[in-house]
Order: sequence, then C-alpha cells, then structure tokens
Amino acid sequence: MAENDTNFESMTGLPEDTRPTRLKSLNEIVRPKLNERFGGDQLIYSEHRDELSITVSKDQLRDLMLFLRDHDALKFSMLKDVHAVDWYRRKDRFEVIYNLFSLEHRMRLRVKCFAQENEPHVDSVVDMFPSADWYERETYDMHGVVFDGHPDLRRMYMPEDFVHPETGESLHPLRKEFPMMGVPGSLPLPEQEVSDKIGSNGLSGTTKD
Repeated sequence: MAENDTNFESMTGLPEDTRPTRLKSLNEIVRPKLNERFGGDQLIYSEHRDELSITVSKDQLRDLMLFLRDHDALKFSMLKDVHAVDWYRRKDRFEVIYNLFSLEHRMRLRVKCFAQENEPHVDSVVDMFPSADWYERETYDMHGVVFDGHPDLRRMYMPEDFVHPETGESLHPLRKEFPMMGVPGSLPLPEQEVSDKIGSNGLSGTTKD
C-alpha cells in the first residue's frame, strides 16, 4: 500500500476503497459553494490523484481561506501545512501551497497562490489558522516568501544574519539559485573542532581498550 493511502486511512478513518468517491464529493460540495461566493472565473481548479486543488490570486487568499474554514458545508478548519515551490524562471516565481483538511466532512483540499520574484509577499493566515505560525516562518526562512501580518516572522532554522558574505543579500537555502554545497563564507563550519572532539573520544577509527 502506498504511503499516501496509509495517510488517508489514518487521517480520515475511511477505508482505501472510498478514494474514487472523494474527488466526486469535492466537486459536488466544494466547487458549487465557491463558485457561488467568488464567481466561476475567479478560481482555477485542478485535479490530481483524486485530489482537488484551487488556485487563487493572493489578493483573494484570505477571503477564500476564511470561507473554506467557516462555511457549514465545508469546515476546512485544519491547516496541515504551508510550503512553497520555486519555479525560478517564471514571472510568478513562488507558488505558496496550503493543505487543508475538514475533520467534520473528512475532505482534503489544496489551495495555491503565486508571488512574483520582485515582490514575494503573501498575506499571513496565522490569525485564522494558528498552526500557520511556524509553517509560514519555515517557508520564509527557506524560500524568502514574506508573510505580511505575521506576528513574529523570524527565521526558523538559519541565523537571522544569514546573508551573502560579499553582497549582503539575504540567503534562502531552498531557492533554486542557492548553491548545492552552500555559499562559501556564509556560515562557519566547525570542522577542526568536530575533528578534535572525535579524536579525543577515540572515534577516529581506532578502538580504546
């Protein structure tokens, strides 16, 4: 059984043989409600592996997320993840993705919006979904997408002064132009210190009696 199948069963409590009906349920329940509220030409729908994705302009992101959370027929109250994809050469370079789940109706949905390279800003949804707090921080740290309105938008993993040693430009490791081996001089690597500790503990390939 595929990992996605196991996740579906563990998340929903529904057997795997319900997969063919999930997309039909999403199309019958979600799409009419959204088209009624936002208009059929404001949202872009796509389907993949029995899952529904909705692409929305970043200007309408908060309205859509609030509607998905609060409408009685939808109740997508759980935000499971926020992450980004760097398309690099596209004008709308950064695709920001929100994975939602409706505990009440046992439905999963993906919401997407895009931000341009020269203005990688998207409104925060922390006030609607508290779980977005660290998800947005991680996406900011790794991709450089700025979530406007976030109460504490700091880096998650890298130091706050993680910048290019020559240009001073802020660095984000999951951007496509970031070197696979890192930027020389951007972070001190304690190779000698680690090597000394390994040797002093007898872990350098020899065995202590």
